[in-house]
Amino acid sequence: MKKYDVFVIGSGMAGMTVANKCAAGGLKVGITDELAYGGTCALRGCDPKKVIIGATEVRDFAHRLKGIGIDTVPQVNWKDIMAFKQSFVNDMPPKIEKGYKQNGIDTYHTAVKFISENTLQLGKDHITANNFVIATGAKPRELTFEGGHFALSSTEFLNMKDLPGSMLFIGGGYIAFEFAHIAARCGSKVTIVHRGKHPLKNFEQDIVKHLIDATRDLGIELILETEVLKIEKKNDDYLVSGKSGETMSEFKVEAVFNSAGRPPAIFDLDLVKANIAYSEKGIEVNSFLQNTTNKKIYAAGDSADTNGLPLTPIAVMEGHIVASNIIKGNKKEVNYPPTPSVVFTLPVLTGVGLTEEQARNKEVQYKVNYQSAENWFNAKRLNVKQYAFKTIIDKNTNSLLGAHIIGPNAEEIINIFAIAIKTGIKVAELKKMIYTYPTMASDIPHMV
Repeated sequence: MKKYDVFVIGSGMAGMTVANKCAAGGLKVGITDELAYGGTCALRGCDPKKVIIGATEVRDFAHRLKGIGIDTVPQVNWKDIMAFKQSFVNDMPPKIEKGYKQNGIDTYHTAVKFISENTLQLGKDHITANNFVIATGAKPRELTFEGGHFALSSTEFLNMKDLPGSMLFIGGGYIAFEFAHIAARCGSKVTIVHRGKHPLKNFEQDIVKHLIDATRDLGIELILETEVLKIEKKNDDYLVSGKSGETMSEFKVEAVFNSAGRPPAIFDLDLVKANIAYSEKGIEVNSFLQNTTNKKIYAAGDSADTNGLPLTPIAVMEGHIVASNIIKGNKKEVNYPPTPSVVFTLPVLTGVGLTEEQARNKEVQYKVNYQSAENWFNAKRLNVKQYAFKTIIDKNTNSLLGAHIIGPNAEEIINIFAIAIKTGIKVAELKKMIYTYPTMASDIPHMV
């Protein structure tokens, strides 16, 4: 039996933050992860994906300027970019573990299960702790239809040695769109099949429409209102069967990817034995990120059922709050600032604050500026077809409620809008500010 002040389950950004901060606070800390240390973002998500996107950005820019200054559009060398990506991934787990050991944290690489309210089964060992932190993140949703096991995960996409000539993504979320754009620009024939009427449902739909157009212009076949029913192996290919109303359809591809959502990775922990309240959305927590039924348990990141978006910066923020509450007692409540969210396609789609539908449901008095900016200077100099924005402004306070953009550098520009919403700066002041010119940010006064 081993005893800790704090034992952390999961070594992604939330768990890492908790462990290191608690150890720095003088507590005896242990951490385990059945996968390599680093979590989804660093090893099989945000970071490696962004490295690969870098190569497709070059190709996209050259394609847009072909004939107006560029003669040849470069091809992406898949093996080279994957090797470059791996140079980032390989460094992370040993670097993280070394940091844990320097901080006096005991490290384990084993799956765990609760056997009581304050005891874990870890291999042959039993672990007890004054507090446990569940920071296990999320994992791909299990596909329960026939042949669902043939679908590969996003992790497997990011580790492909060779790019299939054709592929199909099940689901219409950000993972499907981001990876579809990568694959299409690298030469694969891509299909997205989404069972709903509207993909990317959590984003401003007027802006999503522009991404749909850009996606189809790229040659990606986007099939909506179609539910996948079966995957069959046919020699070296896969036959995917879908249904839309009473109409059946089939798609023959070399690879199928499961991008149908990511539920919290908590259901193998035997939570019931520890009297831990949870739902399909995650561990149920109060405003201190403490479990509602077992006060020894805290949760952070994608494994917790909170109002925060499932994003790495939110996981880090929640990790700091959990660590503070464990060290000092429950004094710090979670309060989420306006949080920008991005779909790293090309063009980039992003948003922060309220969508128009959310503003309408809140019954606030608002006005909307929604416009395509494809004829503005910045769009013309970059030769982009999809550049649009939608800003939502509170009529009573003349401050920003929401901002949504598709276009070049939108992932950077949205941060300025996030600051504007957080600080409550008046739209008139945003208009008066001096911006570097000519830059994408210099378009901000014209968007509000």
